[in-house]
Amino acid sequence: MGEVLSQEEIDALLNALSDGSVDEEAIKMTSPHKIKVYDFKRPNKFSKGHLNSLMNIYDNFGRSLATYLAGNMHTAVDAKVLSTEQLTYDEFIRSLPFPTILGIFKFNPLDGNGLMEISPSLAFIMVERLLGGYGMVPTKNRDLTEIERKIIVNRLGRIIQLMGDAWNDIFEANAQLINVETNSQFTQIVAPNEMVVVVTIEVKINEQIGMINVCLPYIVMKPVLEKLNSLMLFSSGEKSISEEQKEIIREKIEWAKVPLKAVIGKAQITIQDLINLERGDVIPLNQNIKDSLAVFVGDYMKFKAMPGVYGNRIAVQITEVLAKGGNADG
Repeated sequence: MGEVLSQEEIDALLNALSDGSVDEEAIKMTSPHKIKVYDFKRPNKFSKGHLNSLMNIYDNFGRSLATYLAGNMHTAVDAKVLSTEQLTYDEFIRSLPFPTILGIFKFNPLDGNGLMEISPSLAFIMVERLLGGYGMVPTKNRDLTEIERKIIVNRLGRIIQLMGDAWNDIFEANAQLINVETNSQFTQIVAPNEMVVVVTIEVKINEQIGMINVCLPYIVMKPVLEKLNSLMLFSSGEKSISEEQKEIIREKIEWAKVPLKAVIGKAQITIQDLINLERGDVIPLNQNIKDSLAVFVGDYMKFKAMPGVYGNRIAVQITEVLAKGGNADG
């Protein structure tokens, strides 16, 4: 800690400044202390630790979001956090396009509301995929139709619930969608100069990209800010997976396509025999007609079966389920 000046030294310094024997600018240049600019109109109410913790929370949310959307739309989805920054609510609202999709939500038991903005491009990608299209971004921004609004509201409510689940390490957040607006001027949840933190998430569906912005006002998050600094948030311990998350993953996997083949036998012949093959020729196999056939799922032999006919089609009847290729093999 620097030296504390006595009253006599302070008086002497003031007199020297008054008569010009000491240059004020020279004192500023030689001062070891750096001056930091502080804007009282935009006070930084979220610390760097808070922003890092929010990054971790929404990384977890991004993984749950990607799993949910992939299972819902039956296509590859990736979601990642791009940034967490604090600004005034007015700056956030002014940065939004019109029209857009704004979900007003509540974090029970916290007081006040938050906002989740889904960019129009992402909303239309989701709608087109869910209605059987390829999920292309429209060339012109427009408002949602009644059917499109119904589809988006249902998915937005579920997405906000997943966001609440991501906060469970901090507090039991019962996140609930309250209302959906398309005009940001009708969503005055806090005063324009109130500080908020905005988490920006990039969502990639196939090759199309859209954005989700989550706006969390300081006055809403103030009761849990101390908990954000908890070291438990950064622990690398293994976390349990809820039954709901398992069901989402199971639903996604059930739509995956895997090759299934039954091997009726093998044979080796010469090139000359292959060239001379004609219609009606018989190739002896190494498989006895009474022996079971090997049935492969992907690269793993999973079943044994007997050949036969079902209706007017050649088929196999499963006679035995093998351990190999089961849960242990993924």
